[in-house]
Amino acid sequence: MSEPPGAASPAFNLSRWYPGSLLPKEDGASSSLVLVVTILAFLACLAGMGALAAGRAADGWRGQLENSATVVVRPTGLETPDSVAARAAQALAGVRGVAEVKALEPAKAEALVAPWFGPEGLPPGLPVPRLVAVDLDPAAPATPAAMGAALKAAGIDATVDDHTIWMADIKRAGLAARAFALGLFLLIAIACGSVIVFATSQGLTGRRDLIEVLHIAGATDEFIARLFQARFARVAARGGIYGGVLAIALGASFKLYGGTGGLASMLPLAWTDLAVVAPCPVIAALIAAVTARVAAMAQLGAQP
Repeated sequence: MSEPPGAASPAFNLSRWYPGSLLPKEDGASSSLVLVVTILAFLACLAGMGALAAGRAADGWRGQLENSATVVVRPTGLETPDSVAARAAQALAGVRGVAEVKALEPAKAEALVAPWFGPEGLPPGLPVPRLVAVDLDPAAPATPAAMGAALKAAGIDATVDDHTIWMADIKRAGLAARAFALGLFLLIAIACGSVIVFATSQGLTGRRDLIEVLHIAGATDEFIARLFQARFARVAARGGIYGGVLAIALGASFKLYGGTGGLASMLPLAWTDLAVVAPCPVIAALIAAVTARVAAMAQLGAQP
């Protein structure tokens, strides 16, 4: 009997070349798992972008302080603060390793200490020290001792701050931010693995009859574990994609509408930081595949 017109040849039957999965189709539990992985992936991507932005901010602050120094000049006798600051700048200009010296205007010096006095401003008659900004030669910067000796030789009462303490604090803050992001990522990875372990255990328990049939048909525990490994790897990859897309959307919104002050200045997010999202689906799938396989093999081996 000939086939009806338009019928597909058995050689081109897609179900023949791409057979269906031995496991039942994904149910509501799989959708819930996708949602959980999406949230975890979203948080992991935010942690990665935050670590990059925090590191960039720390490097920028440290770069502004490197190869520079601040000299606090205190007037003595009848000499005015401005004249002392001018003499200090002149004395420091002759020190080897000093590239440029500039005495800051009184208004700038007062603006630096004004935040410590609140909205009422500085008390009248407060003797505010004058500040001298020093740019050092990057190749051979002058030492604080050499600058202090030049000021002392000129008879100027001053304190040289080469920002060493500040740069050390900024470096520690940058390392702490990176360590925090790494710790948060590890916690999220552990949480994701724990969720997959629970889902694998529930899947094996709920499909005990199917597993028995597969065993009777000659399937090994490793073969069955691979079925669950592939299932949860696909679920986690989907969650990783969804979470990554959400993280990109939030990062792009922050970049476009975050402005230049406030949190945007403290965390200078760059467009390239959004690329940290790229490996998220792969990492999520790997974590799910490994934990699902280990959990399945452990439970199958424990079954009588």
